[in-house]
Amino acid sequence: METVSQINLPLKLKSRGKVRDIFELDDKLVMVATDRISVFDQVLPSLIPFKGIVLTQLSAFWFKKTERIIQNHVIISNFEDFPKELKKYDFLKGRAVIVKKAEPLPVECIVRGYLAGSAWSNYVENKPISGIRLPGGLRESEELAEPIFTPTTKATAGHDEEIAEEKLINLLGKEMADKLKEVSLKIYKTAAGEMKEKGIIVADTKFEFGLFDEKLILIDELLTPDSSRFWSRDDFEAGKSQKSFDKQFVRDYVTKIGWDKEPPAPELPKEIIEETSEKYLEAYERITGKKLST
Repeated sequence: METVSQINLPLKLKSRGKVRDIFELDDKLVMVATDRISVFDQVLPSLIPFKGIVLTQLSAFWFKKTERIIQNHVIISNFEDFPKELKKYDFLKGRAVIVKKAEPLPVECIVRGYLAGSAWSNYVENKPISGIRLPGGLRESEELAEPIFTPTTKATAGHDEEIAEEKLINLLGKEMADKLKEVSLKIYKTAAGEMKEKGIIVADTKFEFGLFDEKLILIDELLTPDSSRFWSRDDFEAGKSQKSFDKQFVRDYVTKIGWDKEPPAPELPKEIIEETSEKYLEAYERITGKKLST
């Protein structure tokens, strides 16, 4: 399987993100996931085989499952149904989706069911998490009594910043802020319950929303190893960091080799690339119950 670092199409390029290249198609968008990987807001020079296809197919799986909670931006996810002019580009198969041109909201909606990542770092330093104070005596990776909603800004450059609910209300209005919280928690609880039966813990995950025809819809990606922290239930033990099915594995590697999180980002060795690819594939197969279609 050839890896894909960048997409070029005879369409107007809207943006190149850390992982996705997005093109204009009349009143719609073509969103394509490459095999790029980013950690600590930096894109690494190494590519991860199958990653873009896993992200696209897993998102399609979850978008379909969550339609009863909220509508999403997907118009066409099956390459066979693409317009004729795009079907000649085989490299789009499995990694591209045609979506509505929504107006993205300037926030990321994060739901945490377990104490990990930046939430754990804040907790250790006795800082609130998006304005929320958790009770004392919790251990790293411990399950929280109830999932918490911890939104952040969506930075165009640099790091996203946590925002408390009051700030979210000031930014978007109370009705919209309440709706984002309600929908985010509902999707998280629904997915976490389903994943638990498949032996996977959703420690935390990120949702993005937009407005289309003045209605709130889900956009971007959904419940993937890039937007979520997935752990194996079999290996779970509170009080330490966990084995994951996501890019935490790569974060741990670049931290271990002493990278200062500033450019240039380091190359990944072959074994780390292969193991990361296997983690993405395993996440897809355990969640969907299917082998990846490429």
